[in-house]
Amino acid sequence: MTAGPPPRTIGVAGAGTMGAGIAQLACLSGARTLLHDPVPEALERGAQNIVGQLERGVERKRLTPEEADDARDRLEPAPGLEDLGPCELVIEAAPERLELKRELFVKLAADVVSESCVLATNTSSLLVTAVAAPVKRAERVVGMHFFNPAPVMRLLEVVAGEESSRDALAVARAAGEAMGKHVIDAADGPGFLVNRCNRPFGLEALKLLQEGVAPLEEIDRICRMGGGFRMGPFELMDLVGVDTGLDVSRSFYEQSFGEPRWRPSPITARYVAAGRHGRKSRRGYYDYARDPYRPPDPEPRTAGGANGLVVIVGDLPLAAQLSEAAADAGWQVEGSAQSGAVPALVVDCTGGEEPQEPLQGGPRLMCCAAGSLAALDLGGNAVGFHVLPPFEQSGLVELTRGPDSAESAAVTSERFFATLGKHTAWVSDAPGLVLGRIVCQVINESAFALDEGIGSAEDIDAGMVHGLNYPRGVLHWADAIGLDHVVSVLDGLFDERREERYRAAPLLRRLVFSGRLGMHTGEGFFAYD
Repeated sequence: MTAGPPPRTIGVAGAGTMGAGIAQLACLSGARTLLHDPVPEALERGAQNIVGQLERGVERKRLTPEEADDARDRLEPAPGLEDLGPCELVIEAAPERLELKRELFVKLAADVVSESCVLATNTSSLLVTAVAAPVKRAERVVGMHFFNPAPVMRLLEVVAGEESSRDALAVARAAGEAMGKHVIDAADGPGFLVNRCNRPFGLEALKLLQEGVAPLEEIDRICRMGGGFRMGPFELMDLVGVDTGLDVSRSFYEQSFGEPRWRPSPITARYVAAGRHGRKSRRGYYDYARDPYRPPDPEPRTAGGANGLVVIVGDLPLAAQLSEAAADAGWQVEGSAQSGAVPALVVDCTGGEEPQEPLQGGPRLMCCAAGSLAALDLGGNAVGFHVLPPFEQSGLVELTRGPDSAESAAVTSERFFATLGKHTAWVSDAPGLVLGRIVCQVINESAFALDEGIGSAEDIDAGMVHGLNYPRGVLHWADAIGLDHVVSVLDGLFDERREERYRAAPLLRRLVFSGRLGMHTGEGFFAYD
């Protein structure tokens, strides 16, 4: 969608943290900015906070003194709602209560602003269509979902309700671009685009904890070191607020009429009942009275020092990346167990398919993608592992073992990955282990959203990076992993758990059926040269 010229006068209704942040962006963008709050003390405090932020911007050399002065001159307190009359765009940043937002927009549309003024809701949990329903000329109502803190986070979602006009959406987009945001388009629905696609990041982590696959501290460590996330899911849920997360989960579940992928976790309900709301209450999944609340992650390891033969078989992209890393570390790498020499380790990356030849002659290490180790190694003595491509960017590999796993396989597997410069973490058995389950579920939700027209593949990836600090775009990540690898994890979970939450998105399965498996085939969610 093409954006026109940005609005010259912007109103912000609500002078709390989010409203003040949006008003700061608006006055810096060059727009006359009218800041309104019905509580005089809140309005004064919000305006003072903006001025303070502008002064800090000068101190940190992010703004020139002239830029800060000009922005301050463009900021005007608007004590009465009627003071927003000159606005071409009004952005509400009121509390997340439907009737409150509706009442505000009804008054603005009926008695205050012109018929051409666009009304934008910053809601993150309510439907834009529901906010717009009682408003005169509902086509002027759109969503402008800023991410917190608004002056820092680069992303803005412009959300189209059922009645939103192209002209109104273009005004919102132009305002966001003038504020320096990376603007993406989203259709109305639970969580819009970014928060919807990210739902499994926390929900699947809670499911792993519920099943006892790993302690929460280890789940977070695996996500940080293995996936490159700045925070693990439990750290993030504590930062957002465990009680807030439960409210959002309930909203998703109710708005979807009981979609199994979005079912709230009983663990969260227990924590909220106990008053463990996260950082703001000093205790959530972590105890913030402790300093530090968690131990630091270990320093990266150096690869090298390997010797001996290792056999790595399979067609997954992971097999090729493991082979390259092993050769660089000093291993003699073969793609067959028939060379005659006894290998130090046989690594099976066939994805659950029957290998063309027996894998014998050394300790065995099996990739737990298509199933758990128990399902893939019936009666055997192998150790399981899982790691997501791109292998060179992962600092940690997950390992699992069964009651019959050979000790020699466990010791050799740890040594093998140490020579590749990777830390290891032992977790309980499951398809995809920890990181694979979480990321494949995020990919799956993103594929559902893409197929339903909630947003484009490019906007999904941009949204996850700029709105949630993902280490890479999730659909590009899927193409790097291999879509057959992703579907095998989902199918393995569905086969073993028999839960609807693990059904693969139809788009994912269509891509796999058509041979569009990602980067190694030249096309997946995206096309590659």
